[in-house]
Amino acid sequence: MDKIFHPIAKVTKTSGLRGSVCLKPLSRYFEKYINKKKKLMIGLSIDQFNKVSVEKINGIGKKRKFKFSGFDSLDSAKTIIGKTIFVQTSLDSKINWISKNILNYKVIDESGNLFGHIIDVMWLPSHDAYIIEKDSKEYLIPIIPEIIKKVDYDNRNIIIKVIDGLFN
Repeated sequence: MDKIFHPIAKVTKTSGLRGSVCLKPLSRYFEKYINKKKKLMIGLSIDQFNKVSVEKINGIGKKRKFKFSGFDSLDSAKTIIGKTIFVQTSLDSKINWISKNILNYKVIDESGNLFGHIIDVMWLPSHDAYIIEKDSKEYLIPIIPEIIKKVDYDNRNIIIKVIDGLFN
């Protein structure tokens, strides 16, 4: 498992007559991956995709329009509405720490003690957080290097350093 695919954006509508589209970000790392240098995939699922690249970006903020190579008309742009843009990353990429792929991973401390399971990931302004379920209670664990020590993809574990107040 060298590479992982992540949904990064969804095509929501067309814009103009020359094949531009609007995108809805699906990850806080959207800005890092949606650019002219990155190789992207587009499709309904990761099993059915085509490679694409960004040709042009117009506008600022939420009013940006994206033009992908090979989609040069309104009709061709309409064919990708509702499709998802995927990015391929390596295992050590930080996007993996907030991926929905880690739901149900076990949360254990450095000694191997089980603390619960990840039930969701929250994107917060200052840092992200895991929502952990332990003994029918939910806890927020900040996703910061001081606490998250390792993501073990083979065994589906998140190894954490327990600090005072984390589970109180």
